[in-house]
Amino acid sequence: MTTYYLAVDIGASSGRHILFWLDGGRLKMEEIYRFENGMKKKDGHLVWDVRHLFEEILTGMKHCREIGRIPVCMGIDTWAVDYVLLDESDQILGEVYGYRDARTDGMDREVYRLIPEQQLYERTGIQKQSFNTIYQLMADAKKRPKQLRAAKTFLMLPDYFAFRLTGVKASEYTNATSTQLVDPVTKQWDKELIEQLGFPSGIFLPLSRPGSPLGRLSAEMQSVVGFDCEVVQCATHDTASAVMAMPVCTDGGKETVSGRESARLPDGDETDSGEAKNGKSESAGGLYISSGTWSLMGVELPEPNCSEQSRSDNFTNEGGYAYRFRYLKNIMGLWMIQSVRHELGDTYSFAELAEMAQRENDFPSVVDANDPVFLAPAHMGDAVREYCRRTKQPVPETIGQLAAVIYKSLAACYGEVLKELERNTGRHYESIHIIGGGCKNQYLNQLTANAAGRVVYAGPSEATAIGNALAQMIYRGEFADLKQARACVGESFEIQKFTPVYQEKEASI
Repeated sequence: MTTYYLAVDIGASSGRHILFWLDGGRLKMEEIYRFENGMKKKDGHLVWDVRHLFEEILTGMKHCREIGRIPVCMGIDTWAVDYVLLDESDQILGEVYGYRDARTDGMDREVYRLIPEQQLYERTGIQKQSFNTIYQLMADAKKRPKQLRAAKTFLMLPDYFAFRLTGVKASEYTNATSTQLVDPVTKQWDKELIEQLGFPSGIFLPLSRPGSPLGRLSAEMQSVVGFDCEVVQCATHDTASAVMAMPVCTDGGKETVSGRESARLPDGDETDSGEAKNGKSESAGGLYISSGTWSLMGVELPEPNCSEQSRSDNFTNEGGYAYRFRYLKNIMGLWMIQSVRHELGDTYSFAELAEMAQRENDFPSVVDANDPVFLAPAHMGDAVREYCRRTKQPVPETIGQLAAVIYKSLAACYGEVLKELERNTGRHYESIHIIGGGCKNQYLNQLTANAAGRVVYAGPSEATAIGNALAQMIYRGEFADLKQARACVGESFEIQKFTPVYQEKEASI
């Protein structure tokens, strides 16, 4: 009998239910349900409709019963930083704000009145992003203090959904690190910091490692979906799950990707068995870009880098599977082209936009993809054109020119971040592995190879859901460790290779 694993992967723009199983030693997958997601405007704020999202989770689970493929366990991952506050009856207090909401404007200054920015980074290793949970909680303290005082439990969104399924409240480590409130040494909440900031420390639950079992579906949920299964806390931060699925393995001492020889990892091996020795990961991995609405570019490190240079470069040390550290930088990512596509009435597919951009490849303008003006503009196309106008560059007029500016700007940013990563880690990376939905964009993949001067490997596209399933399968004993699981990914999915064909002139961003 086939053993199925259900990965529920919810991103900022859509969610999906994907079933995974092993067949002849290869990992197989089938998407069985997909739904739309997005922040809603309410009373001048951007909020999440978490009640609707939970109903979508249940709808997808019901489909498992309808098609006769019942999973033995399931896991849920989402984006980072957003959360719910629960009262003494476990009801949500107020709205669940989205990370793009402007309520955090100026909250960094409020935080730094209590702890200097440099000291905060040394303490947590997390990069400054205006939407980090620490600034959202400060907004709560300043703008809805009554609700914050009434809160009895703080849960990140995937933890909240898992609680609704099982009745068990628990907090998972990888997503919690994005709050900027976790001690990278103890791997637990920094209660002293939390109290220093004036937040109620009693609402934060102990952190559990990714891959930990949570519990079975409650009797109520069993009656709703029509079956029972175990719920496992995967790496609930979607990027943490995606990085787990980076299909790098070692074979005879040479790094191979889906049967193709490539550059060896800097330290050459992955000795971690999935259980970190002495509480620390023993391995460091290759360079990746988790490409989606956001682009997360970084490497895996066994220890955090909380240096002043790292802070100045705005790198983060987010938690990963088996206590690896995802040393990375957030880049605005495909949000920019997604927004342009919506502004065009979704008339064009992403493939068509990439084709139009490629025809305008000689258009010279680039923008700083990480400029705050692109975080939540009223009109992305106008924001790009205004940036070009302000920086005295040619202003894109056609759709193809606009798309070319965005794609080339992302690639230029990747090239700059590569230099920073190599400087900050003291290592040279021969290749870049692009995972996630953005890896399907062959034009951007080639631009990245050209801008970085590195070989680019692209795939798999559903890396987040794959990583979600891998954590479950390691827990269940299907794989001995992450090394074996990654080797299986490399053998199970097609990986494309892009070699630099010319060196673009350096772009000034």
